[in-house]
Amino acid sequence: MPPPVTGPAVDAHAHVFHQGLALADTRRHTPDYDATLAQYLGLLDAHGLSHGVLVQPSFLGTDNSHLVEALRAAPARLRGVAVVDPAIDDAALRALATAGVVGIRLNLIGLTLPDLTAPAWRHLLDRINALDWHVELHLQAARLADILPALLRAGCRVVVDHFGRPDPALGVADPGFQYLLRQAASGQVWVKLSAPYRNWSGPACATSGREAARQLLNACGPARLMWGSDWPHTEHRHLASYPAATQWLDDWIDDPAQRRAVLADTPLRLFQFQGDSQ
Repeated sequence: MPPPVTGPAVDAHAHVFHQGLALADTRRHTPDYDATLAQYLGLLDAHGLSHGVLVQPSFLGTDNSHLVEALRAAPARLRGVAVVDPAIDDAALRALATAGVVGIRLNLIGLTLPDLTAPAWRHLLDRINALDWHVELHLQAARLADILPALLRAGCRVVVDHFGRPDPALGVADPGFQYLLRQAASGQVWVKLSAPYRNWSGPACATSGREAARQLLNACGPARLMWGSDWPHTEHRHLASYPAATQWLDDWIDDPAQRRAVLADTPLRLFQFQGDSQ
């Protein structure tokens, strides 16, 4: 049985929103429920977690105003990952940074990959690096090799969502997942151990998630891994809950030193929670 959470601990992936917010014209999902900041902070408290990272949901597009409002409500406890247009101006980026944003997300599920060599994207990535932010990638493992090299060449730190999204039928044998493992040598790639239900269903959610976590630990080490609840588990609420998400982590990692790194040391540093690494 893993030890209880003591000291700082970070949920590195969650979303907050409510009905009535302006939604992106192009979206895969329209939630019919609220996931409020008060609910989320209550879940952190109930599970002994000191900090959380709020990720802009895809259905809100590049309007990060609700994310910023949430970050400002709990500035010592929360950090954010925004979605931005590559043409965003410097003042808007600085405003996001002041609010607690520490990265941008490229959610490319179902979308054409952007040309990161285009001038607007190159300029954005330069500014992201200057802010000491990271780039979060969400796309299928099979597509990682088509975009990750450009981000690494640009000098970006890259966080890959949800185990890298291997093909459900292939699991850890997915060549894209194996490619992700090899990128550990770059020293620029982190992976979130989160949302196994987005990759596998039924019993495979536990068994394949455990094997994927094992291989990621072997390849990346705990200094490049983080855990996230993926609350409120959009489109998968029938398969997941916050207690289940914490129990999956217990199943994946039981070594106390590795758990401390994944839950505290690594995310506290990457997401710039200053002064909270002890």
